[in-house]
Parts: sequence; C-alpha cells; structure tokens
Amino acid sequence: MTALERFLEYVGFDTGSDSSKEEYPSTPGQRKLLDHLRQQLREMGVTDVRQDAKYGYVYAAIPSNCKAQTIPAIGFIAHVDTSEAMSGHDIRPRVIKDFDGKDIVLNAEAGIVTRMEDFPEMKELAGKTLVVTDGTTLLGADDKSGVTEIMEMAAYFCTHPEEKHGTICIAFTADEETGRGVDYFNVQDFGAHYAYTVDGGRLGELSGENFNAAGAKVTAHGRSVHPGDAYGKMINALQVLMDLHALLPEKERPEHTKDREGFFHLTDMKGDVECAVSEYIIRDHEDAKFEKKKELFRHAVDEINAKYGEGTLTLDLQDQYYNMKGRLDAHPEVMAKAQAAMETCGVEVQIEPIRGGTDGARLTFMGLPCPNLCTGGGNFHGKHEYLCVEDMLTTIEILKQLVREWEA
Repeated sequence: MTALERFLEYVGFDTGSDSSKEEYPSTPGQRKLLDHLRQQLREMGVTDVRQDAKYGYVYAAIPSNCKAQTIPAIGFIAHVDTSEAMSGHDIRPRVIKDFDGKDIVLNAEAGIVTRMEDFPEMKELAGKTLVVTDGTTLLGADDKSGVTEIMEMAAYFCTHPEEKHGTICIAFTADEETGRGVDYFNVQDFGAHYAYTVDGGRLGELSGENFNAAGAKVTAHGRSVHPGDAYGKMINALQVLMDLHALLPEKERPEHTKDREGFFHLTDMKGDVECAVSEYIIRDHEDAKFEKKKELFRHAVDEINAKYGEGTLTLDLQDQYYNMKGRLDAHPEVMAKAQAAMETCGVEVQIEPIRGGTDGARLTFMGLPCPNLCTGGGNFHGKHEYLCVEDMLTTIEILKQLVREWEA
C-alpha cells in the first residue's frame, strides 16, 4: 500500500465530529477508524498496541533498539475526526497529476471551482500531484494526512530494524475539531517524554505557538407578540443577538485578521422571536489581548441588558485552551530538533503561530511538550481542501529524520 492509497482509504471513513454530542468519540465513524488503525498497527508488526476500551484512543510504541538508555521517548499524534463545518460523508476524492497551477473545476455541474485568485498560494504547487474534492464535501486531509504520515513512518521503522532509534510512541485521538481531543488522554500511558502533533498545513510549517481560546454561548430571551400589535411590546430575540453582534469590532472578525491578530467569530445562531442562541469563539495569541477581548464581550452583553432589561441576555463564557509558547520555551530542544529534521530533508522552515489550536496545545499544559508539524495539506474545513502528495511524502521523511535527530 502506497502512502496515497493509505490516505484515500482513510478518507473513506466518515469521521465528522459533532460538538452537540456528549459522547466520546462523538460519532461512530471515528471509533471505526480508530479500531482500523489499531488493527493495521498490529498487522505491520507493532507489538505494543493498546486501545482505550471506553474512549477509543489508540496508543502504540515501537520499542527502542538502541543500547543507550538516555534517548527520550518521542511521540507522534494525529486526530481522526474531520470538521463539522462541512460534510465528510461520501467523500469522492480526485487525484490531479502534474497540476498546471490554474483554476481547478471541482464540480462542473454545480459550477464549483477552486480559483487561484482566491487561493494564490496553490500556484506554488504547479507540477505536483494534488488530491481534491468533488466540491460537495471536505477532503479530510485535516487530519487524515497526519494519520497517514505517522502510519507510514511506523511501517518504515517496523521494516527496517537495522536502523537504530529510541522508543517511538504513537497516538490517535478523536474529537480534536470539537476541542475535546485530549479530554481523556492518558499522558502517562502514552509514554513519551516529548511529542509532536502532525496536524499542520503547508510543507515547512512548524508551530510552537497557538491561540488562547474561549467559547461563548449567548442566549437571548425575547417577548413574542403578534407583529401587528407589537409596538412597545415585542422583544425579538433574534434582533437582540444582532444588536449584540454589531457591538463587536467589525475588523476583529476572522475574515479581516491574519498573522498574530485575534478575532471574535460567530459560529452559529438559531432560534425565534421568543428565544435565540448565538455561539462565538474568541481567539488571541497574547494573554493580555485575550483577556481584553473577553472583557469586551462581557461589556457588550451588559450593554444589551441595560438596553432591553436585565436578564434579556445570559452568557456562558468558558476558556478552552491556552497558548503553549511559554511552556515550550522551557524545552527549546523540541523545536530545534524539528527544525533540524526539516532542514536535513531540504525543506525551508517556516516557524509560524497557529491560527487555531491542536491537541498538542492542551497536551503541553498537561506536561507533554508538543509543538505542531506540517502535513502538506491546505484550505482545511471546506470544499476547496487539498493534499499535495509530494509534500505528504516529504513530511513522512521529516518524521523519520526527526526520530534520528533524537537518537543522535
């Protein structure tokens, strides 16, 4: 099985997560793929494979074959779920060989096109092989590309026992996209001293910094009255939520921010005149700005309640995860080894903050330093998602070299 064949097999599993569910994993397809990965690891010769009976986590280890006892155990982690932002059911991937750098017609019948003017960075992939969608689903490269790359790396070391290495730990998680990926992760059982999530984007990306994150759920309590007799009586809960949204800075929305700039992102709004709910995610890399954003949001809620009456809006605002940079700075060798591995593989390193979060951010705060590596994919969470096959193959080589860097 080639790496491309393996990837195409994995995207055949419908593993979209569901943030409305309390179960873990939140959807049955995730457990099916986790079970499949457990079996594949055993078939390729990994002797130490465990699966959490309740939560489905797959843990595995390829034991050290070095005499030296000082080599730290290194871990690699990827998640099996795909974003609920777009369907991952019945994915129909298409392989484009020798991409010409021009617009890609994903679905001629529906008029769905990936236009280079919208995604100019894709022009750099001209001449390479891309995997794209048919325009009706996402692809699942986030993070089945990472799953594939870890599995290929594991297969290599299982079939090359002559190559000396320390203990290689592997883990696959669920529900990363809902923010619950490591809710029940057993760091001690995993066994790694340091780890890497393989959950990034374009080749060369290396991230040791991520957003601080909070989630806000706002409930508007309205008063429904016949619109013909509504004067001075009706309180439209939907309008109240729109008034709240208008109080937030327009230029601090995702579509207007980049690099280290944070944002307020309205992710869902539903309801009727009587009762409506909106949900937001709040992000910023810097602690002080993060706290300021949360305070601004609370103040906006207070302002609406002053306008419409106390209790019109109720707010549930919870922190979700934090920027791992401070914790990783205490272990500079973790980033340095990754950078060295990329450079050895001839890849130009791009150390960038993640405009999002990974399982690694939370694991870092759980005592397992865990920066994030590239996968070779892009345009995640939507119909324009793609994976560059050559970049996936290079990422596999980076993982192999990273194991060697720790052995050196």
